[in-house]
Amino acid sequence: MATLVGLFYGCAAALCVLTGSCLAQFPRRCATSEGLRTKECCPPWEGDGSACGALSGRGFCTEVLVSEEPHGPQYPHSGIDDRERWPLAFFNRTCRCAGNYDGADCGECRFGYRGAGCGEYRESVRRNILTLSVAEQQRFISYLNLAKNTVNADYVIATATRAEMGADGENPAFSDIDTYDLFVWMHYYVSRDAFLGGPGNVWREIDFAHESAAFLPWHRVFLLLWEHEIRKLTGDFDFTLPYWDWRDAQACDVCTDALMGGRSAFNPSLIDPASVICTQPEEYNSREALCNATGEGPLLRNPGNHDRGRVPRLPTSADVDAVVSLTEYETDTLDRFANGSFRNALEGFANPETGMAITGQSTMHNSLHIFMNGSMSSVQGSANDPIFLLHHAFIDSIFERWLRTHRPPRTHYPRSNAPIGHNDAYYMVPFMSLYRNGDYFVTNKEFLTPYLEKAQDIWQWLLAAGILGALVAAVVAALVVTAIKRRKRSQRRKLTSVYGERRPLLHSSSEEGSSSYQTTL
Repeated sequence: MATLVGLFYGCAAALCVLTGSCLAQFPRRCATSEGLRTKECCPPWEGDGSACGALSGRGFCTEVLVSEEPHGPQYPHSGIDDRERWPLAFFNRTCRCAGNYDGADCGECRFGYRGAGCGEYRESVRRNILTLSVAEQQRFISYLNLAKNTVNADYVIATATRAEMGADGENPAFSDIDTYDLFVWMHYYVSRDAFLGGPGNVWREIDFAHESAAFLPWHRVFLLLWEHEIRKLTGDFDFTLPYWDWRDAQACDVCTDALMGGRSAFNPSLIDPASVICTQPEEYNSREALCNATGEGPLLRNPGNHDRGRVPRLPTSADVDAVVSLTEYETDTLDRFANGSFRNALEGFANPETGMAITGQSTMHNSLHIFMNGSMSSVQGSANDPIFLLHHAFIDSIFERWLRTHRPPRTHYPRSNAPIGHNDAYYMVPFMSLYRNGDYFVTNKEFLTPYLEKAQDIWQWLLAAGILGALVAAVVAALVVTAIKRRKRSQRRKLTSVYGERRPLLHSSSEEGSSSYQTTL
């Protein structure tokens, strides 16, 4: 029988003790009756024992201020879903981290930085999985094995709604989960239906990460968090997720026993006997219950044996170029019916050539999910399939290419009237730390920009360092001004040839023999 080279349970992996904190879902130290009663999640940083590492200047505990901008008409309810005005149903005070610090307790570094003081900048490049060496491919698979077999020491999932946990948190309902399934559960939770009261009574037109503006920023943060967790888990701080370049593919190039699993001789849909989770939304709705991460059967995939009326073929290079040429990120209805919207076309609800919304067909991103014809084809459970990571890493690279091509200002991201959860200032469900959608509507070279806004809140800490830095800068400037004048003429002559990006998005790689996306993070 074909397997994913023991992708999930084929290898025996010992549980390990993780250190620090990761950046997703409910911090274990806050998932208590006390945390729910006080609505405060400001864990002490182990480095100095103070909440949010305040004594070391890493951050401070403060009130969460959520956006009051109106959302669109797609969700007409209010006050019935825990994800509304995230994270206030659970916590209204959390850590706000300073500088390059991040994490639930400000004990981690924000994306792109590492080191004891988070002062070391790290530039990472995602690579095509088909061009990795055999050893690199096997290492990636072994990392997924480890994530599937390691209970996350820092974070837990909710197995009941906030109301079911009691007004004062007297009935906390949280559960352990392995690191791989933590991300599967988060993707389920962000896209699940809203419970309206009573078995089967749900609102389906709600999704905090799909069918509107936040689709690309949310999945970008999702991938960055995945990479962060693998680095912590393995100690391989140079790790990045590979991508699958599916342009012009005629079949699933990564569906082999050496990579993501080939077909079984006994059952062409069976990929791995490991248990998937969160794949039965109608069952949860009928019981008005959350997915509790109980195993629900094997991972399934039968690529190519899908509804060809809905997906006639996989996307081509021309399709990608046409979508990238669209100049508007969002338009008119700001949802899956938007015309001329880059986001809607890339997500797969529009014709890639015209940008016009279509029904009855799935294109671009959506077409790959349908093509896989299995666990990956249902939104809420799609992250069970590891191809999900390869696919979305490539989608993210197309997003990056569009951002660098068009350089849209922040104002092009909808500030209001997008479907619930998708406005610029809405915090992404269910991440903790808190990330705003609009902060990731920038090229990944510009992640610094949103954090400059935080300096306004911590200016007292930065003022002294700024004054000292100004004095030093003045002295240095006086010493170098003469040298600058001497070199100015020669620099003018050289300016034209050296100006531009040091590492463009599209590389011509001799290893791959063609252009390939390589996203600099």
